[in-house]
Amino acid sequence: MIKVITYGTFDLFHQGHYNILKRAKEQGDYLIVGVTGEIYDLERGKLNVQDSLLTRIENVRKTGLADKIIVEEYMGQKISDVVKYDIDKLVIGSDWYGKFDYLNRYCEVVYLERTKNISSTQLREKQKIYNIGIVSDTMEDGEIVLESKYVSGIHVESVFMEDAGQAAEYENKYELAFSTNQMDEFLKDLDIVYVRTKLEQRFGYCQKALSEGKHVICENPCSLDSEQLKVLLNLAEEKKVLFIDNVILAYLRALAQLTWMLNRELIGQLIKIRCCIQVENSNEFGMVDRLTDSILVFQRILGSDYKEITMNPVYDQNHELIYNQIIFHYDNRMGCIEIGCTPGMKNQLEILGTRGRVDLPDEWWNMGYFEASEGAGSKLKRYSFNFEGNGMRYLLHEMLLMIKEGSEVSKKMQPEESLRIVEIQQHILKELQKEKMHFRKEKQSVDEKKEG
Repeated sequence: MIKVITYGTFDLFHQGHYNILKRAKEQGDYLIVGVTGEIYDLERGKLNVQDSLLTRIENVRKTGLADKIIVEEYMGQKISDVVKYDIDKLVIGSDWYGKFDYLNRYCEVVYLERTKNISSTQLREKQKIYNIGIVSDTMEDGEIVLESKYVSGIHVESVFMEDAGQAAEYENKYELAFSTNQMDEFLKDLDIVYVRTKLEQRFGYCQKALSEGKHVICENPCSLDSEQLKVLLNLAEEKKVLFIDNVILAYLRALAQLTWMLNRELIGQLIKIRCCIQVENSNEFGMVDRLTDSILVFQRILGSDYKEITMNPVYDQNHELIYNQIIFHYDNRMGCIEIGCTPGMKNQLEILGTRGRVDLPDEWWNMGYFEASEGAGSKLKRYSFNFEGNGMRYLLHEMLLMIKEGSEVSKKMQPEESLRIVEIQQHILKELQKEKMHFRKEKQSVDEKKEG
């Protein structure tokens, strides 16, 4: 007898769930279905699950396809289940492709292609499902396809790319229902548009989607022109839709908790915040593009009442920007950003106070924890927070709540905050461009003298 096991949340049970169970059953003679428990769902960042565990189990039972139903209660349970029940095959949706290859040493792992275009037709009878379309110029999805699966009520439906062939390839790669290079056709049945393109294209796509009454999530910054951002914010207000910057850090619990604890003098009076970022692009645009998270940290923790911003850019022999130190001067404290493309750069966030320090290493903008030393000679204490995936699910969850509540302003990221960040980025970019123009004029003058 061939024993098969599959797992899922099975929230708002629909035809796609039934199809997976039916095809899993066809893989063997005996099917065990693991339904994720409520605590486990929360721990892994599965947000906004609508049905109770009992309801989800009952819906699986009603299909008549499961020979046994179990509850998945913790990370790593799959291995023990496979061994305990002497499983021959683990069957799972292909959107998880590669994630469970580690189980191949215990049993065969089979990935089944998901059922396309199910949510928009089957689930609308139960609750409003908000369809997302992706505007992209890259084959990477920013993990929105996977992350959206953790937020009930949202479904990634389609993709727009200027190259129709590339769009079709994207559709097949992420098993979407639809792809096109025609913008009007793309926008027809969508509720939310996610714009993930090169910086110079973002404003145009956002303006078009907002004009058609679509909610928009845009890679940050949507523009380095504050006037363009004002146009988008005003358009969103006029159309009564949401326009949200993809600044995931703003939606993470760790930043809110860190800000609160620092305000209560966790490490005494604040002296300095230092943000270090390594980038690939050795140009002004590439470096300014990556400043959003650092500026957000300064605004949340130090405030927006800085006195001035100074810079110490470093160039290579061709006068290409390779490093920049940007200092925000406050009364009796400072914020410092170090950003560069040299191999010696290290991603890090350090906060220094009169009684201690806070450290976040590596990709600190994915803030799942921080470490604090609260006095001379004291050991570092770690404060950990639930953080899964790349964080996009937390932004999507917040957006869904805002849509349902009819709120046009996020509790996490305010329009004026976004505007201030872009204005700072715009100022920094202009100063760097002035410096570069000055260098070129000086070089031209020297060259002319040599020729003369």
